[in-house]
Amino acid sequence: MGVFNIKRVDRLVALSVLGSLLTVWLVLTGFDAVTQFLRQLGNVGKHGYTVTDAMVYVLVTFPRRAYEMFGNAALIGGLLGLGGLAGSGELTALRAAGLSRLRIAGSAAGVVAVLIVGVVILGETVAPWGDQQAQAMQLRVRSGNLGLGGASGLWARDGNDIINARGTSLKQHDGVSEVQLRDVRVFTFADDGKLSRFQWAQSAEHDGRQWILHDVRSTTLDAQGTHATTLANEAWPSSLNPQVLAQSVIQPQYLSMRDLRRNMHYLESNGESPGSYAVAFWGRALYPLNVLVLVLCAMPFAFGTLRSGGLGKRLFIGMLLAIGWYFLQQAMVNFGTVYGMPPLLANLLPATLLACAAWLYFRRRV
Repeated sequence: MGVFNIKRVDRLVALSVLGSLLTVWLVLTGFDAVTQFLRQLGNVGKHGYTVTDAMVYVLVTFPRRAYEMFGNAALIGGLLGLGGLAGSGELTALRAAGLSRLRIAGSAAGVVAVLIVGVVILGETVAPWGDQQAQAMQLRVRSGNLGLGGASGLWARDGNDIINARGTSLKQHDGVSEVQLRDVRVFTFADDGKLSRFQWAQSAEHDGRQWILHDVRSTTLDAQGTHATTLANEAWPSSLNPQVLAQSVIQPQYLSMRDLRRNMHYLESNGESPGSYAVAFWGRALYPLNVLVLVLCAMPFAFGTLRSGGLGKRLFIGMLLAIGWYFLQQAMVNFGTVYGMPPLLANLLPATLLACAAWLYFRRRV
C-alpha cells in the first residue's frame, strides 16, 4: 500500500507540473515566434522574399526556439505546478503525510527529466536543420548572388566566377566576428561559357582589404592544354562581402554538437583556439544538467512564500530567477573565456554553485 501511495503522489505532482510546463512552454515559444514573424515582414519584397517565405522561416526555426525556451518554461512551469498544489492545500497535506521537500521536488524534476530527453534530441536533429534552412533564406535576402546548398555548402556568383565553399566558420578577432571559408572551389568561365580556370583552396580569409586564399591549387585551361600551379597564399580579387557572410553563418549556439565538434577539430588541427565553438559545445553538453539544477533551485519558493501568493507572484519569481540565472551563467562563461578558464569548467561552475545551494536547502529542510 505504501508503494502505491508513493506512486499516486508522484503522479499528482508530475501531472500538475506537466500541465503548467507545457502551457508556459507553448506561450513563451509562440510569443517568440510571433515576434520573429513581425520582424521578417520587414524583409518582404527583397530579392523575391514573400510573406510565405516569412512564415516558412518562422516554422523551420520553431524547433530551435522551443529548445531555447524549455529551460525557462520548466522553471516557471514547475513553480506554477507546485504553487497550484500549495494554493489548494494539497502540498501542505503531502508534507503532513510525511513526504519530504526533496521527495516532492524530485517528483517535479522527474517529469522535467523525461521531457528533456526529447528536447535534447530535438536540439540535435530538427533544430540545426531548420536553422540551416533559415540561414539560407536570410542569405538570399541579404544578397541575391549568394545561397546555401545544404551539404554542398555556400554557393555564390561573382562576375564570371562561380564559388563554392564546403564549410564556413566564425572567428573572433579583437571582439569582431570574422568569417572563414573552408574547402573553397572557384570556377571561372570565359565569355563563351567555357570553363577557363579552376581553383581549389584549403581556406579563404578576408584581411580587411582583400580575400586571401591559402594552400591554393590552380588549373588553367586554354588552347595549349591545362596548366597547374600550387601556391601557399594567393590574393583573391572577389567582391564577396565578408560582413554579409559573417551575418549569414549560423551562430555556434545554433549548431549541433557534432558540427561544433567538427569546427573545433578543424581549428585545433590548424593551431587555433576553438573559442566560441568550445563554449557552445559544452553549453549544449551540459544543457540537461543546467535545466534540472535550475528547476530544483526554484522549488524552495513553492514551499515557502508562494503558498500565500497568487499566479502573478509565481510568474514574477519565475521570471526573476530565469533572468538572474541567464546573467549569472553568461557572466561566468565570459569571465572564464577572458581569463583562459577551460570552457567545460566555465559552463559547469554556475550549475555547480546552484546545485550546492539546493543541496544545502534540502539538507536543512528535509
